[in-house]
Amino acid sequence: MKNQIDVSNETEHGATVIISHRVLDGHQGSYESWLDEIATACKAQPGYLDTQVIPPILSLTDTYTVIIRFASHEYMKLWMNSGQRKQFIDKVRPILASDDDYKVHSGLEFLFASEEADAKAPIRWKQFLVTWSVVYPLVLLAPMIVNPLMRQVGLPENPYLSTLFVTCVVVLLLIYLVMPHYTKLVHKWLYK
Repeated sequence: MKNQIDVSNETEHGATVIISHRVLDGHQGSYESWLDEIATACKAQPGYLDTQVIPPILSLTDTYTVIIRFASHEYMKLWMNSGQRKQFIDKVRPILASDDDYKVHSGLEFLFASEEADAKAPIRWKQFLVTWSVVYPLVLLAPMIVNPLMRQVGLPENPYLSTLFVTCVVVLLLIYLVMPHYTKLVHKWLYK
């Protein structure tokens, strides 16, 4: 997959960069040190919102996935095309099994990323319906599981604490478990 910056929605607010780096065996420690350095530089950029790093699964993958969010496409492009980022990429390139690979989306479109190289994100109302149809049952069921578990481990009954854990579980399930499978299930309708 080649690097892609989708500029079709430049008026949209927010941009998410999904970076995949396959690291050569035995260089994970060096990569993680490099990641700390580039993360510090990235956080200092205008429009930076947050970063999430998904490390490889031991004995299954060698790919680190880094998700960076910016307040706008403009801010994201400033960082992704900066000389500073290019220097960081040049520094890490010798320990990568493949080149710097990234894709950019606005908002939550990354939840609907198609495996087809040139596929565009589905239209917004379909994204809305699919996301809503996943969030609704998760929001109903998560408190039924999380709240009794919280009581069982002795955490105090507190609506703020409960909401914190429930929303964490909902987002975790949404992004890592449900949406990847659900979007494959409704793929034909979603991209029609």
